[in-house]
Amino acid sequence: MDVLTKLHSKYGPAVEEALERYLAIDLAEDFREEVLYQIKTGGKRLRPLLTLAAAEAVSGRWQPALPAAAIVELIHNYSLIYDDIIDRGDVRRGLPTVRKAFGDNAAILIGIWYREAIEEAVLETPNPPLFAREVAKVIKAIDEGERLDILFEYGGRADPYFARARRREVGLGDYIQMVSLKTGVLIAAAAKWGVMSVASDANLAKAAWDFGMNAGISFQIIDDVLDIYGDFEKFGKEIGKDIKEHKRGNVVVAIALERLDQAKRERLLSILSREEVRDSDLREAVELIDAADARREAILLAERYRQAAEVELAKIPNNETLREILHYILTRQR
Repeated sequence: MDVLTKLHSKYGPAVEEALERYLAIDLAEDFREEVLYQIKTGGKRLRPLLTLAAAEAVSGRWQPALPAAAIVELIHNYSLIYDDIIDRGDVRRGLPTVRKAFGDNAAILIGIWYREAIEEAVLETPNPPLFAREVAKVIKAIDEGERLDILFEYGGRADPYFARARRREVGLGDYIQMVSLKTGVLIAAAAKWGVMSVASDANLAKAAWDFGMNAGISFQIIDDVLDIYGDFEKFGKEIGKDIKEHKRGNVVVAIALERLDQAKRERLLSILSREEVRDSDLREAVELIDAADARREAILLAERYRQAAEVELAKIPNNETLREILHYILTRQR
């Protein structure tokens, strides 16, 4: 039994009840199915489980962190709803996305509802003004990460701003900055907010944040590898989606572009620039990425961030469950 299965059995029912409770406040009955659809599609619930595990590690109590756990999962799903609108995504978790199921206009309204449900949860945290500031900073960081992700694309956007501001060159450092914002901050917040819900120790909160940030970057690197090399049946995501979406902001693409010779680099960029990336193009892109040994390099990079997370983890007491979560992040099927 993996760590998430164990944590689901312990915390899962309370997390699901909290998510539905905050989303249901003032919700019209004839909009209920649509609003709850996103959280009903499932997901690993990694972030709220991390929040509750962090709270229990430092205090022996997890119940006071339940509002914070709901906040991190609502933020995560809120961002996914808008990611799918922006990227015109049709499939997530093996099911139609909110925009595919109900249309873009409904998805925008549902996203707004999630944002306000987050505020309902903030009111039940131990220190609402402090948590409100934390939430605002994290959502702004995720928004900036999404902006950078789009700027790193190699064509495919008609929006005047993104067409004008697109980055000419994108390196591995740019990638790390982007994923730190888009993914790292929310996993960092998940750990930190668990500690903040039960303790007022600034050093512990910082260690939890730094642990989560490094774990989050490792998590995203592995997720990027899975995007190119994973299995749809196992992960419920479209394999090679980042290539089809012209993204240079995928770790194996970023590494390949730095390591390939000029001719092969230009060939990969040519595929990324095409309005429609065919299956044959996708296969060629993967061959080019393989030629750069980018998959192996990405796994090594994920391992370096895991080691950095371990350093911070050592500062947190009773950290056995948190260490199991970190191990899970790195050793998911790849």
